[in-house]
Amino acid sequence: MPRPIYALVHPQALRHNLNRLRQAAPDARVWAVVKADAYGHGIERVFGALAGADGFALLEIAEAQRLRALGWRGPILLLEGAFELRDLEACSRLDLWHVVHNEAQIDMLAAHKTHVPQRVFLKINSGMNRLGFAPAQARAAWTRLNALPQVDEISLMTHFSDADGPLGIADQAARFETATADLPGERCLSNSAAMLRHHLHQAQSAQPLPASDWVRAGIALYGSAPDFGLNTPAHWDLRPAMSLRAQIIAVQDLQAGDTVGYGSRFVAAGPMRIGIVACGYADGYMRASPSGTPVLVDGQRSGTVGRVSMDMLAVDLSALPRAGLGSEVTLWGQASSGALLPIDEVAAAGQTIAYELMCALARRVPVQVDEDAGD
Repeated sequence: MPRPIYALVHPQALRHNLNRLRQAAPDARVWAVVKADAYGHGIERVFGALAGADGFALLEIAEAQRLRALGWRGPILLLEGAFELRDLEACSRLDLWHVVHNEAQIDMLAAHKTHVPQRVFLKINSGMNRLGFAPAQARAAWTRLNALPQVDEISLMTHFSDADGPLGIADQAARFETATADLPGERCLSNSAAMLRHHLHQAQSAQPLPASDWVRAGIALYGSAPDFGLNTPAHWDLRPAMSLRAQIIAVQDLQAGDTVGYGSRFVAAGPMRIGIVACGYADGYMRASPSGTPVLVDGQRSGTVGRVSMDMLAVDLSALPRAGLGSEVTLWGQASSGALLPIDEVAAAGQTIAYELMCALARRVPVQVDEDAGD
């Protein structure tokens, strides 16, 4: 019998979340962001559910090849662009669009031998200070690109650093607008947080957003609230696209003073009953999760007890007399009963974010597709 732990990908939730984001930005085309193997969900597993997007955005040419092998003939955007000249050859072969964010990439395009000019997205650094041309350099970069026979259409893009927080996007949007004023080309601005927090309320906003022809649906596609702490997935009507489930493989009865796990960090204050779960940090669960990190046991709320070890963790069964050997434990997502545990809550308990948990799911964990939800 396989070790009793598995992840479940929910295609219907992905479809729902994609439609929800379309509703938030109805006038824009939507990139489904599938970088990092679709945020740990698996490109092949999510493809059918996300094929209703207008394009796919990612980082790796190998992942773009996988999409083409699945039959996708629409746009694919490389979000970090080319790293060397032969990457542009792959862009020509696979018909990939790509971001240009520095002068070296323009130099590579100038040296690229192709009979078919390429679609590029000129990235403006409006305040994130990761990738992109400074606003004062944007027009010169556009002029260089526009003069190249290797370049077809030039779109313009930026990335908001504070769409999920109180600073918002107004300042960065204004910088982008100033830097790109009168430049032709489609605009690609908003991420998940900007779509949900700013596009939805644009009618009431004193500072309307610049026009955006493309939006980038990332973390919200997978059911995480991009502004968790201010709002929950339920607030945005998002559904979990992944569930991680395991089983209780042993039960221990403790007395006052008994300890649990490495380092004896947890000390029982009185009699209690705990279950040992077939899940640990080698499965992608956080070692840093403190006692009390939420879990669902047979669909009912409980919490972890003591340190997480490589292959196991403990959960409190004291208030769950019917739970025991073989009981289902939902580490995040949806229990078989339908009860929900947002991945954001689990991540927050360990002082991290849902992105990290999704992407950290270990290769040894079997992943199934929820066929009952359709695909």
